[in-house]
Order: sequence, then C-alpha cells, then structure tokens
Amino acid sequence: MIVYFNGKFIPKESVKISPDDRGFLLGDGVYEVIRSYRGQLFAFEAHRERMADGLRELQIEQPAVEDFQTLAETLLKKNHLDEGDALVYIQITRGAAPRKHAFPENTSPTVYAFAAPFHPPQEKWQTGIKVILVPDIRWARCDIKSISLLPNVLASQQAKEHNAYEAVFVRNGMVTEGAHSSFCAVFDGQLVTHPKSPYILPGVTRAVVLRLCHELNISVREYPILEKDLHKADELLLTGTTTEIMPVIQVNDRIVSDGRPGPITTRLQQAFHALTRGG
Repeated sequence: MIVYFNGKFIPKESVKISPDDRGFLLGDGVYEVIRSYRGQLFAFEAHRERMADGLRELQIEQPAVEDFQTLAETLLKKNHLDEGDALVYIQITRGAAPRKHAFPENTSPTVYAFAAPFHPPQEKWQTGIKVILVPDIRWARCDIKSISLLPNVLASQQAKEHNAYEAVFVRNGMVTEGAHSSFCAVFDGQLVTHPKSPYILPGVTRAVVLRLCHELNISVREYPILEKDLHKADELLLTGTTTEIMPVIQVNDRIVSDGRPGPITTRLQQAFHALTRGG
C-alpha cells in the first residue's frame, strides 16, 4: 500500500511516526474519511471544510499541503482504487513535541493519509439493522471530528457484544447520534434529526440527506428526538460516509414498526444511489 506521509507518497511500512507525536500521546488531532465511487470523491469540499473547521477550533496550523483533493486522488490511483468503491482517510495532528498538555511552539503538523478498498453493506441496506442505545458520555465538543474516540470505541464494542450494527448515544433523555453515524427518525411522514450543536458531528451525509428531502418534498424538522418517543417512530435510519442511508429495524429488543425498511428510507436510498452511482 502506498500512503501519504508529511509530503511524500511512500510504502506504508516505511512510515515512521515519532513516539512524541501528540496524536499518539494525547489524541491531539483531527481526521476525515471520504468515500470514493469509481474514483470520484463524494462531497469532498464538505469534508475539507469540516477538517478546516476542526483545525481552527483546535488551533492547529494548516499543513503545507497544496491540495488535499489531489492528494486523495493520487492515493486512489497509486493503489489502483480508482475503478471501484474505496475510502480515503486523512489525519492531521499537532505534530511531535515533548509531552506537555499546553500547545508546543514551532511544531509542524503531522499529516498521514491512505486509501483502502471498501465493501458496501448492501445486504444490510435491504434488510435493515439493529442498534442499541448507550449513555452519551462524550465531551461537549462532538462537533469536532477529533481522533480522540475512546467513548465511541467503547460504545461500538457494546454494540458488537449485543450483535448490533451501531450504538446510538442518548444524552439527558435525547437521542444525539450514532458512534459513527448520524441518526434520524420519521414521525407521521416527517424526518426528524438532532439539530446542529456541539453535541453532534455535522455529518456530511446527513447534510446530503436533508438536501435530498427538500428535493423529494419530504418534510424535515431539526429537533431533538426524545428516547421515550422512539417507540412512536414509523421509521428510524442512520446516515454516514460508510453507512450511506441505513434502515434501523430494531432498537435494543424492540422491533421498529413492522420490522422492515420504511417508504421514506427507501426513497432516500434510491435518490442517494442515483446521486452517487448515476442510477
């Protein structure tokens, strides 16, 4: 595998990251994961803007990379991934410095990126998936796509142990988002999702889905979903870079509606498929 590391495209096994890198020691960095459909990067500008926002919030210097899009496209080509489904991962940390909590001076960011093949969960898109609810014990800046993901890791492990596809966070009785996805519900034909706030990541696919709702004349409300109201939902779904639009047919031990993907979820799946694959 050819990866990008601090200005060079090199074999992955040649990468040497300092043990003093603040990403390794302190989780001090941000990342993005971008889908590629037959070599075409999807919603790349939205990912780039979100990464720039994260760097600004963390006060990490913008790396001296001329064009992240060219970087990503080059990785796809060098790894012969420009004809199928793939993911591009880009991570930026504050760089290497003696371990102290306060920001070091005169430190250059560490930039690492790779591309890998991706196998879409096509069967699950058709059948739907199970999720579990877990307490949202994360910090209050979930809008930053930080590499500090331990609460998400623990929640995802819980989901795995319960034979669930995803763990969905609940904070103060309100459903916020999944461990690696955005969460939506449908009540009486209206799609509802948590409004943008520091408690959720502003999902790129979430934004695409809201735009598709507008185009399809599906009513949308950005409003907190109460855990106690989940049983009233006609449909539940997840959105995300790797999940795309995923029907949720079970929450903990309770089946959602009739246990099958609902009509609004299906319409959105079809529209998203047309957008990303041309039909």
